Amino acid sequence: MDMKKFFKDNSVEALLKHLAIVVVILAFFSIVYFYIYLPNITNHGEFVVVPDLKGIKQEELQDFLKKHRLRFSVYDSAFTDTLPALSVLRQIPIAGAQVKENRTVLVTLNRVSPPTLPMPDLTDGSLLNAKAVLKSNELKLGHIYYEPSPFKNLVREFRFHGKPIAAGTRLPKGAVIDLVVGDGFGPADFTIGNVIGDVYETALRKLSTWNLHLGNVEIMQGADTTGTVPYVFKQYPLSGDSVRVGDPVDLWLAPKGYKEPEKVNEENL
Repeated sequence: MDMKKFFKDNSVEALLKHLAIVVVILAFFSIVYFYIYLPNITNHGEFVVVPDLKGIKQEELQDFLKKHRLRFSVYDSAFTDTLPALSVLRQIPIAGAQVKENRTVLVTLNRVSPPTLPMPDLTDGSLLNAKAVLKSNELKLGHIYYEPSPFKNLVREFRFHGKPIAAGTRLPKGAVIDLVVGDGFGPADFTIGNVIGDVYETALRKLSTWNLHLGNVEIMQGADTTGTVPYVFKQYPLSGDSVRVGDPVDLWLAPKGYKEPEKVNEENL
């Protein structure tokens, strides 16, 4: 074939031949690139299995993963008392995953010391509620001590390392809390607590835990509780008075910020 004539030919047939040659060349180089060159530089088809790193200490990770042709990077920390400090808690990718060689495994390490959290207020609540609150706050229930009280299983006090603590005290996560609760066999007479300043619903819960009943409920003079949250402005019996199990307690309600009208002295009129 005369190549000069082939390339100088301006016919449609020649043009199609030129296009066919270009397509063949592009297809050839595409096959070479995607099926020969690219797999060779990316180790196509060559995987390693990610081992289980849980419990392995940070100082041992590099040598351990090097044997598996992997690397690691610390991206988070958490705490548990079931594993050593600075050991792996979690990993990404998970154990058993297939990855490329030299892949970086992200690990979460166990903290040296546990984080702290405020002690929730369990006083005057039930033992059942106290157990649920401790669990939700990642605290552990220790010993339960019973003391004479007419209210069975009512929490009277909570202790840490044998000493009473106040609500809000910061404790390490996983701390063991002992509870002091009523045995239900104490004297029937006891001192009533305070509900003044409490939201009405809160006051009702307190009366229930004290085994007292709701008596008369009145609205303070000149107060309008429509569409507002009612608060307890007065109570009877008063806080500190002696009452018996089952006694009624009268409440006077008013909106927050209410001020009782001053009494007019009739002698000065």
